[in-house]
Amino acid sequence: MSQGAEGIDLETSLGYLLKEASSALRTAMEEVLRPLGMSVTHYSCLELLAQRPGLSNSELARGAFVTRQTMNVLLQALERDGFVTRAAEAPVGKAIPTRLTPRGRRSLEKATAAVRSVELRMLSGMTEPERADAFRSLQSMVRALRGE
Repeated sequence: MSQGAEGIDLETSLGYLLKEASSALRTAMEEVLRPLGMSVTHYSCLELLAQRPGLSNSELARGAFVTRQTMNVLLQALERDGFVTRAAEAPVGKAIPTRLTPRGRRSLEKATAAVRSVELRMLSGMTEPERADAFRSLQSMVRALRGE
């Protein structure tokens, strides 16, 4: 089954290039996080909690781009290992808020430095105006796809 003239040329497809960049970024992040005993999802969860303490499992899953089930398994491990705390019961409704522990904050500091080094490497060939333009362009693409 071949694609006719309507097919996507992968060499010039911006969507394909974005996916390739995303994959390369994730691989580079995994490489620097692995020695710290973390995955990208683990790091994302801690970073989200540092910036927005008290997020629920569902909110963390959305922010880390994983399923609620995947986030629940991760949160159980993070709680067991002393990186986060969760109340035994939801204070209101069903959502149980999660917070970083001091151990979680220390771990996040190391991971943030590692991830920042990857982002700096990714942007190293760009001028500051090019970085700003890329940021605005990507934001515009996200808004358009979300119908905003």
